[in-house]
Amino acid sequence: MNNSPAINPISYRSRIHPHKFNLYLAFASIMMMFGALTSAYIVKHAAGNWLEYTMPVHFYYSTAVLLTSSICLHFSYKGFVNNKEGLYKGLLLIAFILGNLFMVLQYQGWISLFAVGVDLKANVSGSFLYLLTGLHVVHILGGVAAMIVAMIHAFSLPYIVTEKRKVRYQLVIQYWHFVDILWIYLLAFLMFVK
Repeated sequence: MNNSPAINPISYRSRIHPHKFNLYLAFASIMMMFGALTSAYIVKHAAGNWLEYTMPVHFYYSTAVLLTSSICLHFSYKGFVNNKEGLYKGLLLIAFILGNLFMVLQYQGWISLFAVGVDLKANVSGSFLYLLTGLHVVHILGGVAAMIVAMIHAFSLPYIVTEKRKVRYQLVIQYWHFVDILWIYLLAFLMFVK
């Protein structure tokens, strides 16, 4: 006789996948970190002695690149689940290239800021700018690494749509969308809190 309780398949299916739950916890901690840093930025800004600077155009271009990569990943997933292997693989590769281009544009933005005197030592405003954007790039690197794993799966495993592979790919996409939204928040914050 089996004494284990019966699992209701409807309630079991409505639960969040454990990997997604962990990812959402990571999102919460990342948001708290950036929230604390932007709060510190506001406090230091209110203290005075703040260097005014103009956002480099590279940051705007990188925003467009990042959003485009997110759109590519979204449609890559649609291709994956709708048996369009070419679309799936092609858009994943394009999203990966755009993610790397985002980092190149960020670096060029930092170089242009440094050229006009915004550096880590002269004023705390420059330090905060490099800290916020640099930490974001670190999170972008995590997303690019996840895309590398997704590409290894896409190009080395047989093309089969399974629940496990769908969840894996959803994790990559959700993380990438998160760093997109985080960048838009940071850019808007840095533009308007001067």
